[in-house]
Amino acid sequence: MTTMPYKHVIYRQSNGIGRLTLNRAERHNALVPELLEDLSRALEQCRQESPSVLVIDAAGKSFSTGGDVAGFYDTPRADRHSYARTVVGTLNTVIGQLLTLPVPTVTAVQGMVTGGSIGLVLASDIVVAGPKASFAPWYTVVGYSPDGGWTALLPERIGRARALDVQLTNRTISRDEAVAWGLVQYSSAAGAELSKALAIATTLARHKAGSMARTLRLNRPDPERAAAALERELEQFLEQIITDEADQGMAEFLGRNA
Repeated sequence: MTTMPYKHVIYRQSNGIGRLTLNRAERHNALVPELLEDLSRALEQCRQESPSVLVIDAAGKSFSTGGDVAGFYDTPRADRHSYARTVVGTLNTVIGQLLTLPVPTVTAVQGMVTGGSIGLVLASDIVVAGPKASFAPWYTVVGYSPDGGWTALLPERIGRARALDVQLTNRTISRDEAVAWGLVQYSSAAGAELSKALAIATTLARHKAGSMARTLRLNRPDPERAAAALERELEQFLEQIITDEADQGMAEFLGRNA
């Protein structure tokens, strides 16, 4: 078994199965630059080591609550554009790495997925979700513009009208809805998300590597189109994050005075 040291993620490989764990549980695995950079480095390690399959999971009660609102709000507006470019730009890089990884990814979701962290789900090939899994945007409440594939990847999964409704109304997608809509492929009992994902990964690891790689290339979203759509999300996010509206929305969300 190989294990590499990272600060905010854990990556290891055993018996041909790679496992990548988000490991910032005390902050609900919020997507700060350091975690995203660790993710990108771990995915590059996975590409180089080439296990038969990659399993993604997260420590704690939440899978990930997306971008750290406090991190954005506490960054002076003069520096926020650069900070946002780092966060959303690195997230887009991670999504691109997942969409072009030559092995299948199986992701286990045990709790909340909010904001841009949905990109890790949308870029996965198979998703297992427990009963407490949920998916929510929060953009129109906090005052952000969608990122993480909410416009670039989600409409292809659940339909454009449904994706737009969820984003505008900020409604939460439950686990059962996510399964019915095709966002999630498998449900599990509470606490069994990872074991089910590993069982699926074990099955995949026995299949023919070349056949799976070609199947992935033919079925995944086109990487070039996805990259262009994610770049449009980044451009809109950068424009919105430095507005008075974003300042007010973040202050209200964090319970601070604007």
